Amino acid sequence: MIKHSEALGYRCVVFNNRGVAGENLLTPRTYCAANTEDLETVIQHVNTLYPEAPLMAAGVSMGGMLLLNYLGKTGRQTPLQGAAVFSAGWEVFESATLLEKPLNWILFNYYLTTCLQASIMRHRSVLEKQFNIDYVMKAKSIREFDTRFTSVMFGYPTNDHYYTDASPCHRVKSIEIPVLCLNAVDDVFSPGHAIPVESAKQNPNVALVLTAYGGHIGFLEGIWPRQQTYMDRIFKQFVQAIFEHGSELSSM
Repeated sequence: MIKHSEALGYRCVVFNNRGVAGENLLTPRTYCAANTEDLETVIQHVNTLYPEAPLMAAGVSMGGMLLLNYLGKTGRQTPLQGAAVFSAGWEVFESATLLEKPLNWILFNYYLTTCLQASIMRHRSVLEKQFNIDYVMKAKSIREFDTRFTSVMFGYPTNDHYYTDASPCHRVKSIEIPVLCLNAVDDVFSPGHAIPVESAKQNPNVALVLTAYGGHIGFLEGIWPRQQTYMDRIFKQFVQAIFEHGSELSSM
């Protein structure tokens, strides 16, 4: 996306969550799909630096969930003119349940859980002041990890409360800027039956594009897919539409 955007002449900013990309945690707090404070801070900071520049955002997977939750919370009170979201998990309970199927647990869930645990271990000296890290490291699934760590960190009474708050499907009706959402029905991280098609139909600001295949952030095309993907193509088209015809889209 950065490469395509720069080729079109647009400047790009990458938002990295706390404690990733080689950065050390300064406080015992990481990130989650429901808490949008850091994202809001970054967007406001960029807008302050370049107040005359039109802004749009793109989010992929959990980044897409975070962006959707931000847009649902802010409504019109955002400097963004539009947003693009790819392979977001719309309903976290359904995503977690599907990932706990035996084959999916072997292929995806266990590996991702160990990745989350590794990120905790990198910052153990800061986090162990408030959390039982050994208990967190015994989690065998993403749901167990979230129950023992994420939901606790962000002050939720239970993990169910966190999963409800993290599910963007509940905020579709509150989005008030043009948003393009691309999902594949065969995405193991976002089951097709949990995609909020009816809610999207009722909000003229939301364009929901569904493909039969494409998996999670795949969307490969052709017999020998070595060039750009379907996701790349519609991203470029949508970015150009927002920056060159944003006022027309907003007034539709």
